Amino acid sequence: MRPWDSPYLRWRIETYSGIPAESITRESFFRFVWSERSSLWQYLRWVSRMRHLL
Repeated sequence: MRPWDSPYLRWRIETYSGIPAESITRESFFRFVWSERSSLWQYLRWVSRMRHLL
């Protein structure tokens, strides 16, 4: 699995952070995930709550 190669994830990271999609590497992907881990966990908790409402 190579999430840093996903065009969708690259686009999402670019629109969220401003990092150009074409410059996202494995290292920059993990640096982004680590620096935004709090926001990402908050988003995943929200998704979980929304799924339970369905």
